[in-house]
Amino acid sequence: MTAVTDQDHTDEMDHVTHAGDAVAAQDEHPENSSPVEGDSAAAPANGLPVEGAEEAGAPEDADDHARARADADTSGRTESKASADPADPEADPEESTGSWDDGLIARRVNETTAAQQAAAVEIRASRAQAAHSAHAAQAAHVPAPLAYDGPLRSRLDALRELVGLSRTRLDSGTLAEAGRVLDEAAARRRLSGQHTVVAIAGATGSGKSQLFNALAGVAISETGVRRPTTAAPIACSWSDGAATLIDRLGIPGRLRRRPLQSAEMEAQLRGLVLVDLPDHDSAAVAHRQQVDRVLALVDAVIWVVDPEKYADAIIHERYLRPMAGHAEVMFVVLNQIDRLPGEAADQVLDDLRRLLDEDGIALGEYGEPGATVLSLSALTGDGIPELREVLGQFVGDRGAAARRISADVDAAAWRLRPVYATGRRTGLSEEARDEFAARLADSVGATAAGEAAERAWLRNANRACGTPWLRLWRWYNDRREPITGRLPVRAQADEEATARQRVEQAVRTVADRASGGLPAPWAQAVREAAVRGSQGLPEALDELAARAGLPVGRPPRPGWWPAAVLAQASMTILQVVGGIWLVGQIVGFMAPNLGVPVLLMVAGIIGGPLVEWSCRMAARGPARRYGLDAERRLREAAAGCGRARVLDPLAAELLRYREVREQYARVTGAGIGAG
Repeated sequence: MTAVTDQDHTDEMDHVTHAGDAVAAQDEHPENSSPVEGDSAAAPANGLPVEGAEEAGAPEDADDHARARADADTSGRTESKASADPADPEADPEESTGSWDDGLIARRVNETTAAQQAAAVEIRASRAQAAHSAHAAQAAHVPAPLAYDGPLRSRLDALRELVGLSRTRLDSGTLAEAGRVLDEAAARRRLSGQHTVVAIAGATGSGKSQLFNALAGVAISETGVRRPTTAAPIACSWSDGAATLIDRLGIPGRLRRRPLQSAEMEAQLRGLVLVDLPDHDSAAVAHRQQVDRVLALVDAVIWVVDPEKYADAIIHERYLRPMAGHAEVMFVVLNQIDRLPGEAADQVLDDLRRLLDEDGIALGEYGEPGATVLSLSALTGDGIPELREVLGQFVGDRGAAARRISADVDAAAWRLRPVYATGRRTGLSEEARDEFAARLADSVGATAAGEAAERAWLRNANRACGTPWLRLWRWYNDRREPITGRLPVRAQADEEATARQRVEQAVRTVADRASGGLPAPWAQAVREAAVRGSQGLPEALDELAARAGLPVGRPPRPGWWPAAVLAQASMTILQVVGGIWLVGQIVGFMAPNLGVPVLLMVAGIIGGPLVEWSCRMAARGPARRYGLDAERRLREAAAGCGRARVLDPLAAELLRYREVREQYARVTGAGIGAG
C-alpha cells in the first residue's frame, strides 16, 4: 500500500466532479436513476485520503455543491430541450420549431414545466437541509481548544505584565523572544488540545524519513541516497480535526497525508500529528530555515541520530544544548542499530546518553521527567513497536503542548535574567537620602544662614539691652571702618558656580548609590531620571533660599526684654543724675556732698555693663534656637526641592524595577535571590 500523491489528489477531485455530473444526470432522468459509483463521500481507491479530505464535506463546500447541483438540474433541463435531436422519432417537429399555438397544449406544456421547477426547488431544499445537518455534525466533532493549568496561566500573565512594564526601559530586541513566546502560547491555546504535533528532525542520512514511514506504516516520505531527500515538511495525522494545527505550521494541503488505515494504530496513536522535517544540516539554506521555523511551533520533537553523526557538534551545539530545558518534550532516537555488531549498539547508546548529559539534557530514567532515549532500526523494524508504544503514551497524556509552552517560558526567562535578576540588595537607603539633603543644604548655605540668623538675633538683643555709651562706640567704629573691608571675599558669580557644582555632585552621588547593584538597563534608567531631575535644580534652590531665608524685619523679642531695657535705662539715669549732682556741687549750685553722687555714678557705671552682660548670657539660648530654626527651614526647603525633582523620580524607577522583579519571580516560579 502506498501513500497518496498529488496525482491521487487530482484524480480524486476529478472523481468527485464526475460524480456530481452523474447526480445531475440522475436528477434530470429520475426514471433511469441508479446508484452512482464512486460518490464524492467515498474514500479514494487507494484507501489513503489526503489530510483535509474530511474537510471536503464541510458546510460551506456542501452548500456550494448543493447550489451547483441545483443549477446543473435547471441548466441541464434547458440544454436538453434546446438540443433536442430532430431525428428523434418521439420528438414532435412542431415542438422543436416552437410553432405550437393551441391553447390546451400550451397549458399542458406550462403545467409540466411548473411541476419540474417545483421538483427542482424541493431537491434544492432537501440538499440544503442535508448540508446544514452535515455542518452541525461536523461542528459537534470539533476538537476542544487547548487548556492551560493555573500555574502556567499565572506565569504567562506575569510574563505579559513583565513585557508591558519593560517596553520603555528595554530595547525591542531584548523582549523579542518573550513576545514570541506569548504570541505562540496564545495561538496554540486557540487550537486543538486533543492533538499533539511531533516533529522528526535529524541530520542528512540519519534515516528520519525512513522512521517517519515506519511509524505511519506506509511509504509517505521519500527516501533514497540522494541528499537532501526531504525538501519540505510533510505532515501525517492519525485523526481528524488537526487541519488548523497543520495550517499553523505552514504545510500546504498537497503535503498532508494519512497513515495506514489500521484500527490498532488509530487507537494507539490517536491525536498524533507527525511532521517529517528536512535535514537540519542541509546544504540548502531554505531547508535549515524551515527546520528552525517548524521546531519553534511543534509540541515535541524526535531527534534521529545515526551511529556516525550522533556526536556531531552541529546538532549538539545548535539544537540539543540550547533546547536542554525542553527535555520533557524531546525524544532522542539512535537509528540504524542494525549496522552495529554485537554490543556496539549498547556502547554507542551509552555514549549518546553521556553526551546528552553534558548538554544539560535531563534523561527520563527511573520515572523521572526528561528526554526519552531509544535505539531502533527503521529499516528492519527493530525497536519500532517500543517507540510507537512510548509515543502513544506521550500523545495520550495530552500534556505535551502545555509542557512545551512552559519550557519556552523558562527559556525566555533565562534569557531575560541578566536584565532583571541581581544578587545584591538594591534601593536607596535613608543614609543616602540624608546625605543628599545635606549636600543640597550646603549648596544653598543653610548652615551659614542659621549662623547669620543667630548673629542677627544677638545684635538685636545688644541694641535693646546694651549700654548707650557702648552702642555709640560701636557705631563710631563702624563709621570709621573702610567700605572695602566689608565687601565679601568671594564674588557672587564664584559662589553661584560653587553652589552649582555642589548640586551636580550631590545628584551624581545619589544616582550612583541608587543604581548600585541594578542590572545595566535599569541602572541607566535611574541615572537618566536623576539627570532629568537635576535640570533647573540650582535655580530652584536659589529661589527657595530667598523665600525661606531670614524673615523680613527684626527677630522676635522675648518677654524678659522690657525688664532688661528698663534696668539698663535705670543704670543710665543713675549715671546722669550722679554726674549732674557732681557738676552742681562743682559750680556751687548745690551743697557739697561727694558720697551720694559718686555712689550713684559708680552704681550706674557698673550696673550698665552688668545688665548688658546678663542679657547677652540670657540671649544665647534664644539666639541659637532662632538660628537653628532658620537653618532647619532652609534645609527642609532644599530637601523638599531635591526630593520632588530627584529622589521621587529615582524612587519611581526603583519601584518599577521592584515590580518587574516580582513579575520575573512569578515567571520563573521561584525567588531570584537577594535584592
